[in-house]
Amino acid sequence: MSATPSQNSLPSFDEELCGLVLDTAPRQFAVVQVYDTGGQDADGWVAAWGFADGDGVAHLLVVEGRTRMTLASPERALCLFSGRPGLSARLVWLARSGAAALGRAEAA
Repeated sequence: MSATPSQNSLPSFDEELCGLVLDTAPRQFAVVQVYDTGGQDADGWVAAWGFADGDGVAHLLVVEGRTRMTLASPERALCLFSGRPGLSARLVWLARSGAAALGRAEAA
């Protein structure tokens, strides 16, 4: 008897792996800075990208520069990216994807 798994069991196992990844994936978000909210000259830009794990801890990578940080929650980032007059910050969450793939090309 061969120790190699049958080809019939591989697609099912691959589907289980993809399901596991989707179930445990961190939530992705951007920290968006907004200037002059509600004004005629309002402007916004992405200041940082982050993800929140299952415990709610947030990991951030600032867009300009090489700064990385870990915070107790995504909401903590709002204080760090706002505070100057006319400048505020918002969290924009990326929608969860319903698909996963084992190959990099398939995922793109």
